[in-house]
Amino acid sequence: MDVVGRIRDQWRERYPDLDLSPIEVIGRVRRLAALTNQRHDEVLDDLRLSRMELEVLSALRRAGGGLRPSQLTKEMLSSGAATTKRLARLEDEGLITRSTSARDRREVDVRLTDRGREIMDRVFPAQLERERALLEPLSEAERARLGELLAKVLEPVDLVG
Repeated sequence: MDVVGRIRDQWRERYPDLDLSPIEVIGRVRRLAALTNQRHDEVLDDLRLSRMELEVLSALRRAGGGLRPSQLTKEMLSSGAATTKRLARLEDEGLITRSTSARDRREVDVRLTDRGREIMDRVFPAQLERERALLEPLSEAERARLGELLAKVLEPVDLVG
């Protein structure tokens, strides 16, 4: 029995009349996220980046061009102040640039520097490989089905979607 199963059983002793089925899924999703983040954070420590700073770099790399700070804030589900702080640090580290937007001088475009792009091009494939290894116990069809089911659960609560 895994840790989440033991936790569920302990709660069952305290609350035998409650439906504890959410623990079966949400508990395991949370545990998987925590363990995945822990492994990922070990890599980030070497880069001297936080997980959220890497998310900024990831969003910019996926976009293939510049994004406005408000777009980053929305995508990362963070506050404007938190985004501003992250952008300042990433700029100080030489990983991004901020410049006046060509389409509207009141806006700022955030872009990756060559160094920021190089980090993402090195980190992302390695991260993807670590995540693929975590899913190795599942067949390709099981991975696809799990992804579909998690998307179905996430859709009504996802603020960005």
